Amino acid sequence: MEVNILTPSLLLVGLLSGQLGLNMRLQGVQTMTCSRWGTPSNQGLFEDGDVVIGGLFNLHYKNPAIDHDFTQLPHYKPCSGLEYAPLQYMYAMVFALEEINLSKTLLPGLKLGYRIFDCCGQSPWAPQAALSLAGGDSTTCDFTNDSTEYGGKMDKMRGDQSIPLIIGGASSVTADILSRILGPLSISYLSTCPCLSDRLQFPNFFRTIPSDFYQARAIAQLVTRYNWTWIGAVVANNNYGHTAIKIFKEETQLAGVCLAFTETVNMENIVSDARRAALKIQASTVMVIVIFAWYTDVRELFQQLLKINVTDRQFLASEAWSTSGDLLQDPVTSKVARGVLGVAIKSSTIPGFEHFLRGLNPVHRPSDVFLREFWETEFGCHPGASPLDSYSTSPLDSAIPPCSGTESLDGVQNPFTDMSELRVTYNVYLAVYAAAHALHSLLSCPQIDSITLNSSTCSSPAHIKPSELLQHLNNVNFTTPQGEMFYFQGADIPAKYDLVNWQNTPEGTKLVLIGGVDGFDIHLNESAIQWSTGSNQVPTSVCSESCPPGTRKTNRKGEPVCCFDCIPCAEGEISNKTDSLQCEKCPTEFWSNAEQTACVPRQLDFLSFNETLGITLTTAAVSGAAVTTAVFVVFLCHRQTPVVRANNSELSFLLLVSLKLCFLCSLGFIGRPSVWSCRFQQAAFGISFVLCVSCLKVKTIVVLAAFRSARPGAEALIKWFGPGQQRGSVCLLTCIQVIICATWLTLSPPVPKRDVGFQGSKVTLECAMVSVVGFSLVLGYIGLLACTCLLLAFLARKLPDNFNEAKLITFSMLIFCAVWVAFVPAYVSSPGKYTVAVEIFAILASSYGLLLCIFAPKCFIILLRPEKNTKKHVMTR
Repeated sequence: MEVNILTPSLLLVGLLSGQLGLNMRLQGVQTMTCSRWGTPSNQGLFEDGDVVIGGLFNLHYKNPAIDHDFTQLPHYKPCSGLEYAPLQYMYAMVFALEEINLSKTLLPGLKLGYRIFDCCGQSPWAPQAALSLAGGDSTTCDFTNDSTEYGGKMDKMRGDQSIPLIIGGASSVTADILSRILGPLSISYLSTCPCLSDRLQFPNFFRTIPSDFYQARAIAQLVTRYNWTWIGAVVANNNYGHTAIKIFKEETQLAGVCLAFTETVNMENIVSDARRAALKIQASTVMVIVIFAWYTDVRELFQQLLKINVTDRQFLASEAWSTSGDLLQDPVTSKVARGVLGVAIKSSTIPGFEHFLRGLNPVHRPSDVFLREFWETEFGCHPGASPLDSYSTSPLDSAIPPCSGTESLDGVQNPFTDMSELRVTYNVYLAVYAAAHALHSLLSCPQIDSITLNSSTCSSPAHIKPSELLQHLNNVNFTTPQGEMFYFQGADIPAKYDLVNWQNTPEGTKLVLIGGVDGFDIHLNESAIQWSTGSNQVPTSVCSESCPPGTRKTNRKGEPVCCFDCIPCAEGEISNKTDSLQCEKCPTEFWSNAEQTACVPRQLDFLSFNETLGITLTTAAVSGAAVTTAVFVVFLCHRQTPVVRANNSELSFLLLVSLKLCFLCSLGFIGRPSVWSCRFQQAAFGISFVLCVSCLKVKTIVVLAAFRSARPGAEALIKWFGPGQQRGSVCLLTCIQVIICATWLTLSPPVPKRDVGFQGSKVTLECAMVSVVGFSLVLGYIGLLACTCLLLAFLARKLPDNFNEAKLITFSMLIFCAVWVAFVPAYVSSPGKYTVAVEIFAILASSYGLLLCIFAPKCFIILLRPEKNTKKHVMTR
């Protein structure tokens, strides 16, 4: 909670030069008397006692003006600007000491006194007051020429009465000076720097306020609790701010929290710094701002934010300003800082303290210069003569009217009399009790023999050794009057905080307790929080919206890790968590769903009868079979006509049967593949087409033989191509294919297979060719027959008959060969079920080509031109 920081080395220079007021020369320095810089020894609050405890408080906020003329004692000008809250802290110390003095169990028969000085809020005045306590009332410094130290050796510094322990200081800087340089035992009520927990460097330091480490960690836990990953920070440009934000970053780094900016503010340039920070907040997309700074800095920041109309941010407050009454009562706060969520010093109650405060009156405490100044400031009157008027630190002159004597604090409402939030005040109270219990333990010597007494750690009030008191302070363990256990863990006490929320009400902004922090644990009543949105809706603060399941995060080049893009997972990959860094691949038999969030079993895909392609092919096959049947019937009905009888009607009927089988065999390729369907479809296809082509080949040979037999000497040729030989040739050629198919299906038949390599979301069921050689032999044999048939038909195309069937066979075989030549590359390149569709298409196309080219002209004559269906017309050249 410190405001200004000076390094210990600079402070030490100030102490050795200004503080002691030494006119130091390197040579000829004999003996001189040092006098305290600034405040005379009676400008404090004093009470004699058997043991005197010191106190340091920042009672004023305006520094005294000092004439730094080291040839004479500095000219003193008093501090000004009395602060009411620190004044309450001081009287908490007085109240605790008076309460202990009345106790019959704690230090019975021993009176505790006090010496309390004002630190005036800033260095180097705090070290001056600290030296006043450490050195006593009058300080003598002896320097000799013989010393080898710079300017001589400080030989003796003594006071009228030693002070074994100091309650203070009010900042980590003062605590650092007290512990490192002056060395007294001290119990601070407001020094929060984590560095002070180091027992090696600060073995004589204790405090009743938790280290900043715990509050920074608590704020970090709040940030991660609500998934705020895009945070802005405004910090005081001192050890308090820098240490707190460093701890905050360390605690949130693993949670993926990014600091969009960190703006520092200095009290000396607060207006310009606050405006710069306000403009940064306005320009940023950050919605949550963490502030580690003094309340006066925050007040100026809020004013600058109001000027540029930034009123929608959520602020997280450190204990330095989370309970500031000045901010809560400022109308600017209700417009700019709604719903502030903050960590606050734990509050408590001090029974009897309010009655004590309201009973204070300078009439009863004429030597209390601070109470007199408060009286003058609060009531605007002079409380009467005092033995110390000549040293008064009051900023008011003697022209103010005297008080009537009826003034009282009973009806006064201000930070000094406010008992609703005793936070730092309670820390002071605890510090005094910790000191009292340590003294009680040290001074409580059992009545034992001298040998044991010499080895004991007991002491007398007049000869308290700091090392002995330190030992007892380390072991302090007691129950406070409020019933709480108190003990030190090293320099610290167990960390406990309140969590507070600023809520707007018709009466103004009020402070609401919403939870607490106990060590590293946070207890929070989330339903009681009012956010910056004015409701219970938690604000969001992210650079990029969270990547939903089904996507993955990818960082933007050159930007913080909190700024990213969401890339959809590839097909077959999923992410089922928010903000996934990578997508996971689905198992082989599974595929990603449409949202890419889960792996689902792949759909089985095959050429079925109920899909459009299957229906189309089925219709074409059935139609082809029906047309073939119709042609068969026509031929059967007109079997005695010349057109039917012209080219071996028996082979024509067998050809029609084989064509019908070709059309029907294509149906075996449609439907879910099974072991038997895979075997049947290829065998049926191969045998049907060989039968068909064999019939065409034999018919072509018969045509050639018939025309050759008309030549002289060729009568014997026709004997070899009679009906029996024709049927035998067809059977022979077909049996060869049957043998090939039987061998293939016996040794290495096609089998059903799941193909996952083509369509990701589907598993294609297909008949896999285990033996490519078998399938190649089947196709090759068909191709061999087709080529020889085409060649023979081509040779017979110009025979002189008016109706030469060789021409029809030539055209049909050209179509047949063209279809199957195109089939091979199409079959190889077609994926999944389309491989089957290509083969079916080739079967149907070639079958229709044969049917139409060979039988369509004949049916045309039979049905539509019966006058041409005569032997004369058929034989005409």
